[in-house]
Order: sequence, then C-alpha cells, then structure tokens
Amino acid sequence: MELEQIKSSILEIRGKKVMLDMDLAKTYEVETRVLKQAVRRNIDRFPPDFMFELTELEMQNLTSQFVISSWGGQRHKSFAFTEQGIAMLSSV
Repeated sequence: MELEQIKSSILEIRGKKVMLDMDLAKTYEVETRVLKQAVRRNIDRFPPDFMFELTELEMQNLTSQFVISSWGGQRHKSFAFTEQGIAMLSSV
C-alpha cells in the first residue's frame, strides 16, 4: 500500500486519529476476518486507547461519507485502531 493510500485511510473518530480494520488488513495483506480473529484472540492486549469497535451510528456516518460501493454491505462493525493499537497489531 502506498504512503498516500495509508494517509487517506487515517480517519478521526471520537477525537482520535485511527485506521479501520479493513484498511489495515489491506496493508498487512490479509483478509479482514483474519485480522479481527487475531485481535479477538489477543483482546487483552488492546485496551480502549489502542482499539475500539465502532457503534452503529459511527458505521452509518462513515458509510454516508464514502461514495464508493465497496464500503457498503458490511455486516459487522469495524474495529478502529489508534497508533498504539496499530503497533500492537503488528506483534499479534
């Protein structure tokens, strides 16, 4: 993933700069479900200031901001990772 793509994947949610699980999965070249499984297996390593799950309202707001059709159709709420969470994710 190019640097510009990574920069454009950084969002501000709840006053924190975060990246979503699907964007990080692309960066790590794994499926989103695989990334989420690894996080769930190691959930104690991800306190709230490292990662949080988006609410339904946050998901709706993000969906309305993205015009691209690939965003739509998500069945599960996304995880949002802060910089510390991304660093921890690389070790999971």
